[in-house]
Amino acid sequence: MSEKNTFEITILPGDGIGVEITPPTLDLITAAVQKVGGVEVTFKSFDAGAKYYQDTGIALPEEALNHAQESDAILLACMGMPSIRYPDGREIAPQLELREKLDLFAGVRPVKTMPGLPLPLEDPRGKALDFILIRESTEGLFASREKFTIESEGENEFATDTQVISRRGCERLFNFAFNMAHQRKSQGYKGRVTCVDKANVLGSFYYMRQIFDQVAEEHTDIEADHVYVDAAALQLVRQPWAFDVMVTENMFGDILSDLGAGLMGGMGMAPSADIGQKHAVFQPCHGSAPDIVGEGKANPTAMFLSAAMMLNWLGLQHQNQKLVEAAALIDKAVEAAYSDAQLLPFELGGSDGTEEITQQVFSRLQSL
Repeated sequence: MSEKNTFEITILPGDGIGVEITPPTLDLITAAVQKVGGVEVTFKSFDAGAKYYQDTGIALPEEALNHAQESDAILLACMGMPSIRYPDGREIAPQLELREKLDLFAGVRPVKTMPGLPLPLEDPRGKALDFILIRESTEGLFASREKFTIESEGENEFATDTQVISRRGCERLFNFAFNMAHQRKSQGYKGRVTCVDKANVLGSFYYMRQIFDQVAEEHTDIEADHVYVDAAALQLVRQPWAFDVMVTENMFGDILSDLGAGLMGGMGMAPSADIGQKHAVFQPCHGSAPDIVGEGKANPTAMFLSAAMMLNWLGLQHQNQKLVEAAALIDKAVEAAYSDAQLLPFELGGSDGTEEITQQVFSRLQSL
């Protein structure tokens, strides 16, 4: 692929605090890109989400979806409000629709701790975590979210959800995980991929594990192992530093990624990406936080780090080293802000909100 120097990003601020953390994030991207020079990033923003659904009856407008399909990447803040739901009770979640329509099969959830924060694990190794959880984002138990059925009546009534695990879905997910382990190994990480499943109970997971082992045979320089999901949850609390790249089914990944966010201090510290063959969405793991809207308490850190992930992905996709450098600048600025300024966001018991965190990150970016 030839080098590209101009990029257009679809912006979806969404609901709640999303509209508060998006503007400083776009300013940070612009500042980082200008600092490295030689590349241009433009933005086009669209309304979507629960509030938009309440006003229009549409959660994700066609114009926004079309632009997302044509743009170079999508940066999404947060969508959904507990008080606004579809008639069947489900929350408004266009981010799930984007994963399905754009075939974003690899949900990448980094777990990397920031210096100086009061974290839940006392062991010093728990203060310096740096591993990746990858969840399959198009299949698994989530495949039933619009196919829920209730059958029979009375005391015989029952509800059914169906898990879907396909060879195609597994092979592309596992190859993605091993390729990421290759990249990390070249940077000094362990070079290990751990498959998280429940193969001792469900045949679909045994099937998944067999495919994992087949793919692992094509990546002999990377260590491959397995762990049952319950044991993985235990180890994520007991010794999470033992992991490098973890890969799992959609629902398991959804649950374990929140555990990973807890190890970092909270959802406000947790970035994410949903990546496919052609498209990718980048967004913080947290929700719309309606309880703190308008109070200036929203933590923009996860949004900043998601933006860095986006720039790095774009740089690698298009062989543009400038974007990779801009991503690294944002990562370094965020880490330096926490290390030097001893930031403590509200959700960690502190008093630093959107403005203070943004100011400190921008200050460190300027000095890099």
